[in-house]
Amino acid sequence: MTKLKIKSGDTVTVIAGDHKGSEGKVLRVLREKNKAIVEGVNLVSKHTKPSAKNPQGGIVKKEAPIHISNIALVDPKTKEATKTGVRTEGDKKVRFSKKSNQVL
Repeated sequence: MTKLKIKSGDTVTVIAGDHKGSEGKVLRVLREKNKAIVEGVNLVSKHTKPSAKNPQGGIVKKEAPIHISNIALVDPKTKEATKTGVRTEGDKKVRFSKKSNQVL
């Protein structure tokens, strides 16, 4: 399994595919599939039957996973897509933006 540079809570932008240019926060990372669920991106319609939780039923919009290769972290300083690196500060490893050299 490969090491993923994107974690839950990161702000990312979509760099390829139908939703190119959209931004959102990572809700969940699916490591075994190399995919992530991003808030407000890649919405799909799911038809649901009426149940105790949802007595009305109907069509529900839901976020679907998007491949890790199609998203990039957003640099907090420049608000653009950036690559990340890892360095040690003291005895801790921290992620940093390669564009602005700022800790993420």
